[in-house]
Amino acid sequence: MRLRRFFATLLLTAGLSTVVVGQGVAEAQGPRGREGIGLNQQSGDRVLSPEANEVSVDEMLNAELDMDLAFVDHLGNPVHLGDFFDGEHPVLVTLNYYRCPTLCNLQLNGLTRTLEQLDWVPGKEFRIVTVSIDPREGPEIASGKRANHLEALGRGEVDWNFLTGDALQVRMLAAQLGIGYAYDAEQDQYAHPAVLMFVSPEGKVARYLYGLEYEPGDVKFALMEAAEGRVGSPVDKLILSCFHYDATLGRYGPFAMGIMRLGGAIMILIVGIPLILVWRRERRRREDQHLEARA
Repeated sequence: MRLRRFFATLLLTAGLSTVVVGQGVAEAQGPRGREGIGLNQQSGDRVLSPEANEVSVDEMLNAELDMDLAFVDHLGNPVHLGDFFDGEHPVLVTLNYYRCPTLCNLQLNGLTRTLEQLDWVPGKEFRIVTVSIDPREGPEIASGKRANHLEALGRGEVDWNFLTGDALQVRMLAAQLGIGYAYDAEQDQYAHPAVLMFVSPEGKVARYLYGLEYEPGDVKFALMEAAEGRVGSPVDKLILSCFHYDATLGRYGPFAMGIMRLGGAIMILIVGIPLILVWRRERRRREDQHLEARA
């Protein structure tokens, strides 16, 4: 619980960038990981909107999402959340809004750069669903936002879905994900945290990654964990066994026991392969001697 409150406090700093009275936006993307969440630091005497207190993240690990929640996709078609869960592919979920002047652009741009470096493609190993938290936004603006990010990604048509919906459906999804956000009427903007959520193919929340820039390896590991081993090559899974999610850092780090296991496996290969070759050569020699004796 302390850890969750700690995350919530950090993420609140990000949300404040969109709700400060008299918006003086400074350029700061900050370092990677959670340290990069605190954006647009304001001058000391400015007053913060009370709505910012609603911005929070309460990690709902293993919670099941309601597959009947209704939205509209970027083509204007009515869809349900369950349409994006096929029992095989994990789903990366983000909550943003498409007219956001600061935080959402930074987060989605950071995610797009990460996807450029990732050797997996949305639609093959995983799927992405981005949901607007602004009920005033519709398919037209969602379609434009999607087109911009797919063009920047440069991989053609991929399975990255931009959804809109009414306030109740979006609030219900956010509550199930443990995400708190708030609308500031004076600024006509939303305060919200910057976080990626990874959901299993069956719709269970599996992992959260915080910040505005994401390591491709962290995203891949989170997707593999969410899929419970159903995606990723044997090499990927072997590498994952050497890492574990460090909640204090909000990212994956080396796991001592995993590295020891990998080292043991490599040592077995180094020692075992020559022994197998010697054994096969000796067996072949004995078979040749046996044939000569019979002749």
